[in-house]
Amino acid sequence: MTGRLRIRTMPGRIRALAALAALAVLVVLLVTTLTVRNARDGLRVIGHDAGPQVVATGDLYFALSDMDAQLADALLIGGDAGLAGRRAAALKLYEQRRSEANGALLQGSRLAGTDPTEQRDAQAMLDALGRYERLAGQALLADEQSRHAAGPPPAAVTALYRQATDLMKLDILPKAYNLTLDNGTKVRRTYEAKRSAVLHGRVWVALTGLLLVVVLVGMQIYFATRFRRMLNPALALATVGALVLAVVSVALLSTEAGRLRTAKEDGFDSVLALSRARAISNSAHADESRYLLDPGRADTYEQVYLDKSQTILYVPAGNLDTYYSLVDEKIGGSDFLGFYGTEAHHITLPGQQAALRKVLSGYQKFQNDDRTIRLVATAGDRRRALTAKLGGGTEDFDAYDKALVALKDLHGRAFDQAIASGDHGLRGWNVILPGAAIVLIILILAGVRPRLSEYR
Repeated sequence: MTGRLRIRTMPGRIRALAALAALAVLVVLLVTTLTVRNARDGLRVIGHDAGPQVVATGDLYFALSDMDAQLADALLIGGDAGLAGRRAAALKLYEQRRSEANGALLQGSRLAGTDPTEQRDAQAMLDALGRYERLAGQALLADEQSRHAAGPPPAAVTALYRQATDLMKLDILPKAYNLTLDNGTKVRRTYEAKRSAVLHGRVWVALTGLLLVVVLVGMQIYFATRFRRMLNPALALATVGALVLAVVSVALLSTEAGRLRTAKEDGFDSVLALSRARAISNSAHADESRYLLDPGRADTYEQVYLDKSQTILYVPAGNLDTYYSLVDEKIGGSDFLGFYGTEAHHITLPGQQAALRKVLSGYQKFQNDDRTIRLVATAGDRRRALTAKLGGGTEDFDAYDKALVALKDLHGRAFDQAIASGDHGLRGWNVILPGAAIVLIILILAGVRPRLSEYR
């Protein structure tokens, strides 16, 4: 009863209005702080935690597949004196990819932190890679001892290589891909949850900010009516401040939601897809060497090559001859699917269209070279097929790979810029928000104090 009597008095009403306004300020502070935290968490996971870990495992997949590709080239060249330089280059690149794979595994392990599952997966990868390197070393040693001419090595060497490449394809690469999938799923779920939270939070920030402004305007009108004061300067400043805070907060959250979208859809998704396209392209290029290296599995490697090509750029073809023709026919447009089909239907960045055209042109040359290699090999001239593969075929593939890396880097820069801009945009808001709330409450108290003093 005493509380009701106090509210019925003028000082009680003034204090109640001040308390309501202060409560509205605190609600705005709480809602905005939580929404900003969601934006910051989204940027952290996508840009600094799981996102980089996925990119690292994507690089790991490429390094591993290229290790096996270089091993196949070295064994295919054998002891041919005329190709000794190419064999030395292949072995040097093998060692480089091995170092890159180990580095990517270590980076992935660090990013995994204390997660026991991811730590076990990384350890299993290291163990399997160690077994592969032992088999690769045995195959190279046996190959050097055989001193065979360029072409298929002796059966003992082929048997060792089969064990090594099967271990790579059936055990190591699937483990690397699973690491990518697991962390990719974490990025996707975080993005969907945090961006949705930011967008919904933006609405609540706008509504609570509007409520605060309405309360402050209502106080102004009440004081103007009851005390015949046209303007309360402190409350006017608080009203303007509340309006500015609400507008700026909503604008910030809209921008941060956009940066999350850019980082995820224009950056991360494309980087991941193009990393996969690069690794699969490299593996397909290695299948050309395997096709020449192991005639006993030539048909299998040819079918595997077609399957990988369809993953990269899909056209409805049941065999390689049809695939070559359809690639030549459709490469100038966007009437295809696969990784490059997705890229062609999602042009959002400056320079992306031109970069994609270079990739597709390089891919077309890669397929034309493959057709030549297989035609020559089928005609029985495997030495000439090997020369075509290691000569113009490798040069064209390297140019294609360079164009693909340039396109991936274009998306990588978009990703980095979106994350950096998002981080910069949120910088200082853990101080700005409570500081603004304190200032608004002080202005509210300053606005009601003169009116309360009239009743002392």
